[in-house]
Amino acid sequence: MEGKAENKANGYNEMETTVEKPSPAGHTMNGSKPPSIIIETQNMELKKNLGLTSAISMIVGTIIGSGIFVSPKGVLESTGSVGLSLLVWAGSGLIAMMGGLCYAELGTLLPKSGGEYIYLKEGLGDIPAFLFAWTSILVTRTSSLAIITLTFATYAGSFFELCGGPQLPEKLISAITIILIGIVNSWSTTLAARVQVIFTFAKVAALVVIIVGGFVKLAQGNTSVISSGFEGTTDSPFIIALAFYDALWAYDGWNNLNSVTEELQNPPKNLPRANVGSVILVIIVYLLTNISYLTVMTVDELLDSPAVAVTWGARVLGAAKVIMPLSVLVSTFGGANGSAYTSGRVVFAAARDGFLPEYLSYIHVKKYTPLPSMIFTVFVSLLMIIPGDISSLIDLFSFTAWCFYGMTFTSLLVLRYKMKEAHRPYTVPIFIPILMVLISIYLVVAPIIHEPKIEFLYAFVFVMSGLLFYFPLVYFNLHFKCIDTLTMYGQLFLEVVPTKSEEDKL
Repeated sequence: MEGKAENKANGYNEMETTVEKPSPAGHTMNGSKPPSIIIETQNMELKKNLGLTSAISMIVGTIIGSGIFVSPKGVLESTGSVGLSLLVWAGSGLIAMMGGLCYAELGTLLPKSGGEYIYLKEGLGDIPAFLFAWTSILVTRTSSLAIITLTFATYAGSFFELCGGPQLPEKLISAITIILIGIVNSWSTTLAARVQVIFTFAKVAALVVIIVGGFVKLAQGNTSVISSGFEGTTDSPFIIALAFYDALWAYDGWNNLNSVTEELQNPPKNLPRANVGSVILVIIVYLLTNISYLTVMTVDELLDSPAVAVTWGARVLGAAKVIMPLSVLVSTFGGANGSAYTSGRVVFAAARDGFLPEYLSYIHVKKYTPLPSMIFTVFVSLLMIIPGDISSLIDLFSFTAWCFYGMTFTSLLVLRYKMKEAHRPYTVPIFIPILMVLISIYLVVAPIIHEPKIEFLYAFVFVMSGLLFYFPLVYFNLHFKCIDTLTMYGQLFLEVVPTKSEEDKL
């Protein structure tokens, strides 16, 4: 039996297996018919390894990172009062849930991995989709993965030192973490999904400890801070917008499941359920966790604390306070795993459409993992940890995220007319995407009006500079012959082949 990958006219490959059968009995070699050859064609595609539990873990695990443990104070600082801060946390969760409902319709209408990239391409065209992929792959997603692992490294280093171990450089720990996560996601999507479930359960369990501790403190009468209500509330709408901005970034990740739609079992049912159920769970956890913090700390103490959960643990848990630094480690590792899982799929989807080298869309012939796209994501993320501080880079490009979110919600409205007759397993009420477009515009414009910075212009210029690559490489399809040779050797080295989505095979 001999297996081979053969180039197809449409740009995809399929695995073909030839089986040579022996000549029928009684025939001589000279007079018999030639041996029959059976060609079996197997379509290579990503496997559907994500059930509802894994899907919820993917969303919850990427939403809940280190922020709720380390510094959930931006909202309180901007609003000026406990009451308004809790309303902003709840309102931001509602916005994230409405976004999830919009993405549920888009994901069931266009059941392909890639998230916003796919929806922008179908709704608004190739250029917005390419600019999203350009910005997402080179800056926003990879830098977020880098900053999460750097936070992990900070707490891991402190924990090792506390246990009497050697003090390792934070960037070395961060790099090892990124590589380890890359290996897990390249080895098996099932393994990566199980890791996500385990770490999501662990981080939620840690937050439940904080929440239960808060209820105990409330029962003991520690309500002075909570009862202050709306004292000191700001009256500036622009400042309140910044508070929503901070809270919405704490909910960022509500859209991640749409990046892996092809790997989700029964998307028409599981995608809406996971998108909504996950955000509801996070809203409850965020509200109760913030209330718990305020039962043992004053507003000023919370704002001054370098690691809120650690301070809370020292005052409530006593000798068991080591649980909190461990919780940060668990939370950041789980968040990094989920971020890497979904980030690689954006690279995969863009490459499959020819917006990146096609080789990045290939999958392993045995493990069915998008190995080249994961290696590329890991490589760019490793480059991101080299600079001294990339948090300012994330802040610089944060407003672009809501630019693309707004364009994605607009795509939903456009597709209501472009694909009128298409089957929609789920349809969101029309007022929700309209409202989300308006919210997106507000969240983009308000920070610029409140505090104009030249850096916003730099970020815009970087996004648009993607056109310098789009027109020659995508629109005019400039092709370098050496790419074919590199692709061939790359296929042999990594044992990868092209793939098709379910929609491509129809």
